[in-house]
Amino acid sequence: MTTPRPDTALSADEARRIALRAQGFLGTPDRKAGVRGVLRHLGAVQLDTISVLARSHELIPYARLGAVGRKTIENAYWEPASTDAPPARPHAFEYWSHAACILPIEEWPHFAFRRRAYRARPHWNHALPDGTYDQVVKQLRTEGPLTATELGGAKKTSEWWDWSGTKVAVERALMYGEVVCVERRGWKRVYDLAERAVPADLLHDELDDTECLRRLVRLAGQSLGVGTRADIADYHRLKGDQVDTVIADSGLVPVTVEGWGKPAWADPAALETPPRGRHRTTLLSPFDSLIWERARTERIFGFTHRLEAYVPKPKRIHGYFAMPVLAGGRLVGRVDPAREGRTLIARQVTLDGPKAVPAVAQALLEAATWVDCTDVRVERVDAPDLREPLARELTRALA
Repeated sequence: MTTPRPDTALSADEARRIALRAQGFLGTPDRKAGVRGVLRHLGAVQLDTISVLARSHELIPYARLGAVGRKTIENAYWEPASTDAPPARPHAFEYWSHAACILPIEEWPHFAFRRRAYRARPHWNHALPDGTYDQVVKQLRTEGPLTATELGGAKKTSEWWDWSGTKVAVERALMYGEVVCVERRGWKRVYDLAERAVPADLLHDELDDTECLRRLVRLAGQSLGVGTRADIADYHRLKGDQVDTVIADSGLVPVTVEGWGKPAWADPAALETPPRGRHRTTLLSPFDSLIWERARTERIFGFTHRLEAYVPKPKRIHGYFAMPVLAGGRLVGRVDPAREGRTLIARQVTLDGPKAVPAVAQALLEAATWVDCTDVRVERVDAPDLREPLARELTRALA
């Protein structure tokens, strides 16, 4: 692919601020649009099983909007819009994007390319017993939305990978688009037939692969503000050559960014006015789309981050679920949190110097309030000389 000559050159700082605004961390958030506005603005909210302060899909709107009630967040994702005439229109569905993600319901047609790819897949890791697929679809049609357990059981044994035939069938139906996840109940997917759950005007696979990819590349560029080919591909886990086929007519414009070393593309609307406004100070989920691509995070913020939940404990450097701290548009430290009753525990805190102390204290206190904790306890600070200043800051704010 030949990249057109860029008309715009951005400094590293300009690119960072554009990225922050595009991700909802710079400027005044649209509180009226709330959680649903955050979802549509980001285009994808990643799900994950780990829950320390809260689950990742709850942490994403919290980081942007502040202390939104956790029940309010769940309802915003999964409670259908009330309408005068049934059926109620859903706001979101769950599907494979960057990973397992909550996606705006209006994007259902644009994942047709992925559903077709799954249907054409020549092999699967799990065997599907004869007749099980049809039985699952029939049961959903007869009984309505069900979890895998209600369909007949999710696992054959206690091993996490040892799915039952029912679970294999319903997950395959989900990938094919015959079944859709309409909510999470106690962290279990609730499945329903797509023909019943997806609005009729969206329930089609009529868009060809090129149109689907063009839309997702455009959306990724808008959500990132500015990004390299790899950044844009990673957002919805596209292949590089898929991006190449559509990026020239996606509406994104080529730019250069100081220090990036690779061609970049930007949302033209993001270039029209300099980003300015209030910066959020907050803890970030490691699965937040601002930082989920590690190479991009290092390039933009000079911050190397790795989720260590799956690293053996003796080899962890920053902790099980170390959450970066965003303040003033920079990543200024990390906190590995836990909860004990109504106390938020910072098992390990890493600070980028003395100037980071007030911001980290503020982020800890806001998070504690959000999860109904009345106290904060710091167990370890990587820089011992900053432990006492952090404790003083927390005590002062709690007083």
